[in-house]
This record gives sequence, C-alpha cells and structure tokens, in this order.
Amino acid sequence: MSKSTAPGAGMPATKIARQARVQALLTNRAVRSQAELASLLADDGLVVGQATLSRDLVELRAVRVRGKDGALIYALPPEGGDRSVHSASSQELLDTRLIRLCGELLVTAESSGNIAVLRTPPGAANFLALAIDHSVMPAILGTIAGDDTVMVITRDPLGGADVAERFLQFAAESGSGA
Repeated sequence: MSKSTAPGAGMPATKIARQARVQALLTNRAVRSQAELASLLADDGLVVGQATLSRDLVELRAVRVRGKDGALIYALPPEGGDRSVHSASSQELLDTRLIRLCGELLVTAESSGNIAVLRTPPGAANFLALAIDHSVMPAILGTIAGDDTVMVITRDPLGGADVAERFLQFAAESGSGA
C-alpha cells in the first residue's frame, strides 16, 4: 500500500486522491522522472514510495513521450479510450474544445460571489462540466453539474463574475455566440 502521510490541504491520503494528483501534475507540467514526480507529490504533503508510484503510473497508463524540448516526459492517454497520449502540449486542444462547447452549449452565465452558474440545454450540463474540469483554469476550484446547470466554484471569494464573463467570451470566440 501507499506510504502517503500528511496529505496536502483538502486532500485525503487515499489511492484515488493520490492518483488524481498524479494525473493533474502530469497533465499540467512536463515531468521527466519518477523522482521528480515523487518530489512534486512530497511538496503537496504526499510522501510516496517508488514502488507505489510505479504502480500508480501503470494503473494510470502513463507513458514516456518526447516533450517540446526533446526530453522524455510522462504523459497520460485522454479519457474515453483514445490511445493517443495527453500531456501539457495537448492542453491547447482541451481549451479549444472547451471554447467550442461553450459556443454550442452555453445558454447563460451569471454569478454570485465565488460562484458562476452556467445554464445549458437539458442534458448537457455534465458534458460541459467535464470539459471545464479537464481544462486548466487556475481560478476554478471545481464544478457541480445537474441536468441543465453547471455551478462553477472559484478560488477567489469574488471571482464568480470574472469566470462567468470568461465563459461568455469563450462562447463568443467560438463563433456561435451566447
């Protein structure tokens, strides 16, 4: 089992939480080695043994690919069974997808405090929330989706208005308008 101790703020010391953090690290930065990954996890308060980290990488189907600078880095396949790898270099594709989805699905965006409320057609909220969760938007803490509503929680206590405006801009950028 894991040697995880003293998890970071708001992060339980579970396998699922640890693997989610590994996924986030590999998605958002170029990680060249298991030692570097272990160090990044330790910075979050997750002390992980090499064997546990190796198992996590296998279970997450992480592979080593050439990064933009030619160095080998760890990358993950995207969700949905696609065998191509997902790394920091593919973040632009995820952002482009989010912009396109906002154009197709966003009906309204309003805010209150640190919450942005996004309305979609019936049945589309989970789809949009998943795209938001996979994008890298540091201002966003997380999403909760219903049938036609996505609640986006921001890190800034007054950040809801900025985030709602950003999603409206995404919809306008897609050419569909909001």
